[in-house]
Amino acid sequence: MQSTELIQFKLTGKRALVTGCASGIGLATAERLARSGAHVAMNDLSVDKLEREVARLTAEGLQVYAVPGDLSIAAQARAVASNALQHLSGLDYLINNAGAPLTKQPIPANDLDALSDEFWERVLRVNLMSAFWMTQALATALRQSKGAVVNTASIAAMTGGGSSAAYVTAKSGLVGLTRELARGLAPEVRVNAIAPGLVNSPWECSFGDLQSAAQSTVPLKRVGEPSDYAEVIVYLCAGGRYITGETLAVTGGVFI
Repeated sequence: MQSTELIQFKLTGKRALVTGCASGIGLATAERLARSGAHVAMNDLSVDKLEREVARLTAEGLQVYAVPGDLSIAAQARAVASNALQHLSGLDYLINNAGAPLTKQPIPANDLDALSDEFWERVLRVNLMSAFWMTQALATALRQSKGAVVNTASIAAMTGGGSSAAYVTAKSGLVGLTRELARGLAPEVRVNAIAPGLVNSPWECSFGDLQSAAQSTVPLKRVGEPSDYAEVIVYLCAGGRYITGETLAVTGGVFI
């Protein structure tokens, strides 16, 4: 992390699980947590990429562990949760960041025939059900630690126009799930979400020139970096003690 950062987190002794963290927001979040002193279990579907990042961070003396698995499958999600608990001996923070558009180009809202039953099911499993399965499996550990959950939703849940109607629906569902989990796990556990805007990271679905889009639509005139979103996620884990059930739009000011 850059030494110019003004906000420092002291998380020595804390234990975190970050899903979908071989790259992008998830990787930046895992790294920020680890550099702040936390022990971090890192999950991703891509085993090779995940192990490379874990090896890089471990070589720097950080306490990180690989817990690969496909969270769109309930049994694997529960196995990942169990594996993480074995590595960490408990859990303070769960970051449900795993998600994917599962299409290389945006699917227009009027192209209903492109949204097959199989596509719908996969998108919902990856972007919505995985967050429920992980939280369900780890609820007891989080209650014991009086911990926190942060879900990665999307600005598309608020505005539409994402990679597909299925993706928008899944992320909208994640916003609703965030509220209900906050109700269900209170008062011991806080549950919040962020809704990222433009992100400068590898992404399966291409939206063209993001920098040009940012210049015309984002008041801060730039695309959000993964570290920008990671900072907010870690704050919602370690701080914000009176915030729960909220979805925070992190967009560089798009709505102002």
